[in-house]
Amino acid sequence: MTLAILAILGGFILLVWSADRFVEGAAVTAKHAGMPSLLIGMVIVGFGTSAPEMVVSAMAAIDGNPDLALGNALGSNIVNTGLILGVTAVITPIMVQSKIVRKEIPLLLLIGLLLGYFLLDGALTRVEAVLLLVGFFTLIGWSIFSAIKSKGDKLETEMDQELVDHAMPLKKAIFWLVLGLVLLIESSRVLVWGAVNIAHAFGVSDLIIGLTIVALGTSLPELAASVIAVRKGEHDIAIGNVVGSNMFNLLAVVGIAGVISPMSSLPEQVLSRDWLVMMSMTVALLIIAYGFRRAGRINRYEGVGLLIAFCAYNVWLVSSVIA
Repeated sequence: MTLAILAILGGFILLVWSADRFVEGAAVTAKHAGMPSLLIGMVIVGFGTSAPEMVVSAMAAIDGNPDLALGNALGSNIVNTGLILGVTAVITPIMVQSKIVRKEIPLLLLIGLLLGYFLLDGALTRVEAVLLLVGFFTLIGWSIFSAIKSKGDKLETEMDQELVDHAMPLKKAIFWLVLGLVLLIESSRVLVWGAVNIAHAFGVSDLIIGLTIVALGTSLPELAASVIAVRKGEHDIAIGNVVGSNMFNLLAVVGIAGVISPMSSLPEQVLSRDWLVMMSMTVALLIIAYGFRRAGRINRYEGVGLLIAFCAYNVWLVSSVIA
């Protein structure tokens, strides 16, 4: 038991550190390769901050724990929207100025609905998982097209400044990229092992562990990135990180896990509780951040509301375990 707890704590620490190194190395390497700043912000950073979820879920699926993988994806989205955006907005109200980010929020809602449709029968087949991955690569293609067509977007300006602040030689960037990726994989393996052992020791399902401990741990890079960004006045990077990560979680994280290990008998709570909460938060995000008749903005009161929703959901989870 002690070893499993140490594995979770050590895995989290190494996961957060390696994810940060990986994202920074990847972004600077892409800049040296001539990739536009806007595309780096949309694809490289979004992909990088979802790397912990992707690797952890893949490892869980390989080890025969697909429920943990799905719980990690859904739980991470709930953490991202409820906890991360809630905390960030309480610190500083988030202004949503990027047209691209405003387009991504309705797209996130549609992706969530697609996943819900796939889960209606209580399973996720390999074919459905492949379709999610096709959606992921389509999203990457759309991101490239949007980056080419949207010169001068607010997100591009903020990303330019970030790349200046984190400038480094190409060799150093490649070193951090490779080392970060290797440590991501190893720390994820340690984390999954510890989480599964804790779950079995306490008689808690893999799904619950994925929705709580693992989801919170793999979302720490997004929390750090969003809080730092908003304190620097880079509001669109803050919310763009979360929205992009959420889309990648539903398409790539669930898709990869489902291709490795199809999910044949999911608990009914996945759709009636976890997916429903995730979608409710996504709808709330669309309403408060899109800005239908005003500029998009998440104020402190709305941030508190997101935090309350996140806390209420976790109380619901804990009560279901105790019962």
